[in-house]
Amino acid sequence: MLNFFQEDDVADVAQAAEPVVEEKTLSLFELMFSGGLGGQIIIIILFVLLFAAVYIYFERLFAIKAAGKIDKNFMLQIKDSVLNGNIESAKIRCAQSDSPVARLTEKGISRIGSPLEDINTAIENAGRLEVYKLEKNVSILATIAGAAPMIGFLGTVIGMVLAFHELATSSGQAQMGALAEGIYTAMTTTVAGLIVGIIAYIGYNHLVVKTDKMVHQMEATAVDFLDLLNEPA
Repeated sequence: MLNFFQEDDVADVAQAAEPVVEEKTLSLFELMFSGGLGGQIIIIILFVLLFAAVYIYFERLFAIKAAGKIDKNFMLQIKDSVLNGNIESAKIRCAQSDSPVARLTEKGISRIGSPLEDINTAIENAGRLEVYKLEKNVSILATIAGAAPMIGFLGTVIGMVLAFHELATSSGQAQMGALAEGIYTAMTTTVAGLIVGIIAYIGYNHLVVKTDKMVHQMEATAVDFLDLLNEPA
């Protein structure tokens, strides 16, 4: 019985003597900014680009959606007004609808009486202006999509240069902590650059698809209006 209690006491002492290993966790923020000054500068630049990309995407998305909203009976009302010779009423109806389709139609109505070729040219010129408005700042999004990964790779190069520089100046006996800083810079900037680039690339392509749909809608409206003018009286 005595030996039993002695063995338990020895086991308790042995467990108490073992060092307690605490699991160290690293937050995402600490991970992104633990790569030294060079890595921190790259990360800050990428955060600015990410903010700009997200802002441009949502600003353009809402603008394109607003431009695509138009009454389904719009062209029917324009057709009735034009066929009845009430040109001013058609112009007023176009002015009431703040959309690219309405502005194209108004441009065509203002040219009624001119040759069809001149009307078509005026509508095309107005259409190019509307497309330019829809694509405002979208090219910046494309630039961010291409530049962000390159900036991230620049951070990778900087990090590897720092790591090898530490090895070179320490005669091959560099401390792991010093090497880790360079490797952190290389890895975190690469990941951040790719994330920003992917987000900007997806946003850019989505806006391009939305803009193309709007352009097709404007082209269909132009064709309907020219067909209206070609109808026999």
